[in-house]
Amino acid sequence: MKTMIRIYTVLVYVFLYLPIAVMILFSFNSINSTGVFGGFSLRWYRELFRDSETLNALKNSIIMAVLSSLIATVVGTAAAVGIDKMRSRWLKSVTLTVTNIPMVNPEIVTGVSMMLLFVFASRLVRISGVLGFWTLLIAHVTFNLPYVILSVLPKLRQIDPHLQEAAQDLGCPPLKSFFLAVFPTIVPGVLTGAIMAFTLSLDDFVISYFTNGPEFQTLPIRIFSMTKKRVTPDIYSLSTMLFAAILLLLIIINVLQAQSEKQQSKKKYY
Repeated sequence: MKTMIRIYTVLVYVFLYLPIAVMILFSFNSINSTGVFGGFSLRWYRELFRDSETLNALKNSIIMAVLSSLIATVVGTAAAVGIDKMRSRWLKSVTLTVTNIPMVNPEIVTGVSMMLLFVFASRLVRISGVLGFWTLLIAHVTFNLPYVILSVLPKLRQIDPHLQEAAQDLGCPPLKSFFLAVFPTIVPGVLTGAIMAFTLSLDDFVISYFTNGPEFQTLPIRIFSMTKKRVTPDIYSLSTMLFAAILLLLIIINVLQAQSEKQQSKKKYY
């Protein structure tokens, strides 16, 4: 039985990571082929940095991911605190259900509905060409919020409910007591939510496709436009660099969380 479980686990990891390994390998391909490896070369990395349209789309995606993740993290953390403090179980349950709808709702439904909302609102105020940077930012913040809330809520539930009250009894104002007594404890959840929001925003295509304008093109939309002809190997190089950056970020966050947990356990011990 244990052997079967190990084989199954290995097969799952192979299925998940073998395509990424192949992509990384062919990003160093010396020839323009997706089926034949002609030897190691940095040719497509050099071609990538000469492709101004792709680099501009990458810049737009990073700007959108950073802004939307920051806004979603601030708003989502505040929302999680508010939900955690709700006394009515029925109201809390309804709020969490409504919060989870963007996660379980098909992306195409969310994208089309938001596009119709933006177009309808623009006609009410008689503005043309409303789809663009701001509509895309609103859409990204909207689908990122549930992930931040669900990352922060478990950390809030682990905190002693009287911790903030004790800080206020000692003369600390409510807002300051939150940042001094509560926020340091929920930082791992906040960071996890921020990273999830960043990666989801960087990766999103469906919702971006419907809420995006012609003047602000993100990387997924740029790659989709290339698939109508042929995806060149420099996109493999770009994907490899993005994968390495996200992997490094996750390693740093996990190390910081592990150090934070060790420090907290030492404080409890002493």
